[in-house]
Amino acid sequence: MMSITTTDNESHSAGEELSEDDVFEMLSNRRRRYVIHALKHAEEPVEVSELSRDVTAWERGINPADVAYDDRRNVYSTLKRTHLPKLAEQEVVTVSEDPCLVEPTPALESLDVYVEVLSSQEIPWSLYYVGLACVAAALLLAISTGTPPFAALDPADIAVFVTTAFGVSAVIHYLVGRRARLGSTEKPPELRKRE
Repeated sequence: MMSITTTDNESHSAGEELSEDDVFEMLSNRRRRYVIHALKHAEEPVEVSELSRDVTAWERGINPADVAYDDRRNVYSTLKRTHLPKLAEQEVVTVSEDPCLVEPTPALESLDVYVEVLSSQEIPWSLYYVGLACVAAALLLAISTGTPPFAALDPADIAVFVTTAFGVSAVIHYLVGRRARLGSTEKPPELRKRE
């Protein structure tokens, strides 16, 4: 399961903004997400052949140096024919033909994309916070109704517990979220293994 959150869609041409639909359309394809990740991670324009090698390696779960020409030929072709034109149409990249270089525009550089990748046993952060709020409400209800053994607790103790639980959770969520942004690490977020 993967959820995508965008947090900054500044103007991409002459005052126009990328709409939420435009962003979701760009991110709806894994290869385009990989291209965006590679471009946000790169410090200079990237050759299409290099992009196709990286995308192929990520798709196959191998080292980029081990990608054979035949393996990346299909990826190269679909990047050139489909994915790069879609990104160029949204004016988030420019593609020069000779040499065949792809360069992010300021619109892509300002686009901050957070990809939350969950395994089948994990719950999304939104449900985690709902659960934490329910626990806090249940504790307060137990104290206010005098339910043993919670009646012996002071509401101030519960307030400290709840504040600490939400504060620690928010810090952890922030740190995990930083790693889950496209372009923030070597591999795309959906490929990094949980440890």
